[in-house]
Amino acid sequence: MNTLLDRLESVAKRYEELNQILMDPNIASDVAKMTAATKEQGSLEKAYSLYKEYKELLEGIDESKELLNDSDPEIREMAKAELSELEEKRPIMEHDIQIELIPKDPRDDKNILVDIYGSAGGDEANIFAGDLFRMYSKYAESQGWTVEVQDAMPGAAGGYAKITFMVKGQNVYSKLKYESGTHRVQRVPKTESQGRLQTSTARVVVMPEADPRIDFVPDQKDLRIDTYRSSGAGGQHINKTDSAVRITHIPTGIVATSQDGRSQHDNRDKAMQSLITRVNAYYNELKEKEEGAERKSKVGTGDRAEKIRTYNYPQNRVTDHRIGLSIQQLDRIMDGKLDPIIEALINEDQKRKLEEGAKQ
Repeated sequence: MNTLLDRLESVAKRYEELNQILMDPNIASDVAKMTAATKEQGSLEKAYSLYKEYKELLEGIDESKELLNDSDPEIREMAKAELSELEEKRPIMEHDIQIELIPKDPRDDKNILVDIYGSAGGDEANIFAGDLFRMYSKYAESQGWTVEVQDAMPGAAGGYAKITFMVKGQNVYSKLKYESGTHRVQRVPKTESQGRLQTSTARVVVMPEADPRIDFVPDQKDLRIDTYRSSGAGGQHINKTDSAVRITHIPTGIVATSQDGRSQHDNRDKAMQSLITRVNAYYNELKEKEEGAERKSKVGTGDRAEKIRTYNYPQNRVTDHRIGLSIQQLDRIMDGKLDPIIEALINEDQKRKLEEGAKQ
């Protein structure tokens, strides 16, 4: 089994190779190659920095051990203190390196397509779906991401029976990939005159945006494209023309719609991108189910129907059932301050992957 240093040296070698590639004056004429090399080098930056620090630390330990045999008692004492300090740092740095060397999910830097459905609980479920959409929108804003609504079916009493939106920005999927599943709310609905506590649910589906250049693209003969009159609030013109677009992938029955674009052409492009993303997500889920064993080390089952979180309003508490985390800050969470939950999920995921790697 490779030591940490062996693995880091392999990363450092690749980082330096990329450096040479990027220093070649001819690369400017190949934008795709330059972009790919820059992106790959950026992904290795932290590991390369850790490599240099770790090498220095190991050299420092060797030097201190040599000085323990020095004839001067003061130098021996100084070497002993330095060795103790470096040996204390070593396990902390090795843990950081192990985390950094966990194989990255190649989808982590992707934008995402999100569906939120009001599920069990009628009007209250739709209102809760609207609350979740606001929560994710506020979180996206805090991260410097953008949110683009593609399709929305408003609920009769507020919120949404269903809303579809894109979140675009840096490393979006890496942070929001754990949000897929059933979210449960416990509160007294505004519509409840008797003041009774009600439990309702909304379902969230998060899909990494597919790239038509490398991912599966459905054949045109397998698609049915319909246009219809938009019911959205995208401007007066949309009520006069059939600008909304619905695309159906006939083999799977998967449907993608867009009605919030500026024109039928815009809606068609958005619906097509949405469809490619949905079809790829569908086939990836089938593949993961076949590979079953990979799921054992994951946070949660990854099943869209899994109950992942409860939002208890009377107790101002949010509980994530997959990792047993409870936070008495529901008001802050619903205002988009999701970092405590997301960081806990990422940490747990990393911990499980490290444990899985140690068994292999």
